[in-house]
Amino acid sequence: MEKREYRNVFAEIGIPEADIQKRLEEVKQFFFYGGDEKQVYYPVGEDMAYIMDVGSNDVRTEGMSYGMMFCVQLDMKEEFDRLWKWAKTYMYMEDGLNGGFFSWSCSTDGNKNDSGPASDGEEFFAMALFFASHRWGDGEGIFEYSKQAREILHDCLHNGRGGRGELPMWNLENYQIKFVPTLDFTDPSYFLPHFYELFALWANEEDREFWKKAADAGREFLIKTCHPVTGFSPEYAEYDGTPMRRKFDWMGDRHDWFFSDSYRTVANIGLDYEWFGIDKGQCAAAANMQRYLIEYARKNEYYKWEIDGTKAQEEPIYNLAIPVTVAQSVLAAETEYSKEWVEKFWNLPMNTGTWRYYDNCLYMFAFLALSGNYRVY
Repeated sequence: MEKREYRNVFAEIGIPEADIQKRLEEVKQFFFYGGDEKQVYYPVGEDMAYIMDVGSNDVRTEGMSYGMMFCVQLDMKEEFDRLWKWAKTYMYMEDGLNGGFFSWSCSTDGNKNDSGPASDGEEFFAMALFFASHRWGDGEGIFEYSKQAREILHDCLHNGRGGRGELPMWNLENYQIKFVPTLDFTDPSYFLPHFYELFALWANEEDREFWKKAADAGREFLIKTCHPVTGFSPEYAEYDGTPMRRKFDWMGDRHDWFFSDSYRTVANIGLDYEWFGIDKGQCAAAANMQRYLIEYARKNEYYKWEIDGTKAQEEPIYNLAIPVTVAQSVLAAETEYSKEWVEKFWNLPMNTGTWRYYDNCLYMFAFLALSGNYRVY
């Protein structure tokens, strides 16, 4: 890989480097070792640990794979290995329909809450493992990171060593990631073209062309799914990018609006552009969102919205995820409001209490990215 330069957007707006490094250390300590009401990282025994969704009282592949990515970016090998061993010990499914995948949710004692995977966990596990291999070198067994990453990606396309080979995590015809292998729709926030560009270099030889096409297809999908005025994407979407409005018994709520999962999409667009500088039109969503939401941000007033910006709920909701992900979008689009968004993020504290897990994961990603510390290894 060629040497990359990474923007330090905090420094660009005049924040001293010493202050940035001090804050980075504070953010790391808060997330991993801050104590009650702060941390979401919990060591188990001598060699394992988990990231807990404290609001739901479970352990998710989302959080575990995010935690591993934070660790490799921050050079925290012990914590990385602890998380990976817990995931491989308790979340991994050896056989059955989903053999080769990871249970998306487990209890903190390691019992599986569900026998199905969530596709974003696998792609983050694989990317974090490749980076670990390149940063620290491969070990043995489950710590032969690059081998583990290649096996995960093989199973994502070929349905694992124990599965029937019928339910890959990607649609093999349109190169789009599925929400889960058994369903025929997707989640815009799962599209990570910047990961797929690297999978095309490091996955098994026979699958590299697929990953390159997945990167192209991902950017093209993001253009379609992000609203041309607001930049909003829906939580779940059809393969043509339109909001997924079909009803399933297990859903219990709508997922066609700009809420929850949706917040990650524009942050992903920012990191993709930072790493690869490819804009097929998806970066417009970043500029549109910065402009559309600035007045709400100034009032610290956020809502559940339809993707066209119509309020879906009149009562405002507390939200840290929106301002931090929009700040990260500055990596993809400079507008007249970009500095204001970054300054707003710099002045926001991390969340505490019951619902800190998701917000603080997105906060961590944004801080790493905007400080030039979310890097390709």
